[in-house]
Amino acid sequence: MIKYQPNNKLVNGFNTIVREEDHTQNMLMDFDVYKGKKGEELELYSLTKETAVILFQGKIKIYWEKEEYQAERGNVFDFGPHVLHVCKDKKIIVKFLEETEIGIQKTTNEKEFESKLYTPEDCVDNIFGKDGMDGTARRLVRDVFKYENAPYSNMVMGEVITYPGKWSSYPPHSHTQPEVYFYKFTKPQGFGAGYVGEDVFKIKDNSSLLITGDLTHPQTSAPGYGMYYCWMIRHLENNPWTKRVDDEAHTWLLDSNAKIWPNK
Repeated sequence: MIKYQPNNKLVNGFNTIVREEDHTQNMLMDFDVYKGKKGEELELYSLTKETAVILFQGKIKIYWEKEEYQAERGNVFDFGPHVLHVCKDKKIIVKFLEETEIGIQKTTNEKEFESKLYTPEDCVDNIFGKDGMDGTARRLVRDVFKYENAPYSNMVMGEVITYPGKWSSYPPHSHTQPEVYFYKFTKPQGFGAGYVGEDVFKIKDNSSLLITGDLTHPQTSAPGYGMYYCWMIRHLENNPWTKRVDDEAHTWLLDSNAKIWPNK
């Protein structure tokens, strides 16, 4: 089942995108966007679920165990992410120092592991697609945590910035694990398109896609508008996500010398 949520206006408090327990969605994880007011405090705790908190924009002070950290992010395009990742049975308190938006990803995980704070310095900007397809799939990718650097986690989190008029998640690819995309645009009227299998959805600011396994999901942004999405994958039992499976019909495009019309 594919679910598209087009709402582009966040309300104060919790904006729930998906719940692990909702088997009709089958995403196997929770994801919320929380819009906090200046001076507000939010306590997060789960006895059974690991939790990752990502700052989208604003300014916060975050407390966990005996640690505290102040983070500020002007926007998701020009500044890297701040992410706190903790195991089950760990309390997080977020104090909002100004109007702020954060994302909260959770899933069941019996493992215990050390809490990890990821800063922009930990999340390198990688440019993908710069050497082929006439630059039409050039995009910026930031990995936060995945199987390679967090094998104890049941989750993956990263960010992609699609340049105006370009494509990302391209060539079309799939994987058996479910994935959630949450979008932002450089301007509120910005838009793009998300392709999931044979379906296509108009993507707007603050919209989201719930992508079930084994469906290709390329994306594109309209000219004039940069498109960001936070991507979150849930590992399957004994089957963690480690790589993408490219659609064989389009793998010829991966050849940097591929001849593309009109220069065929």
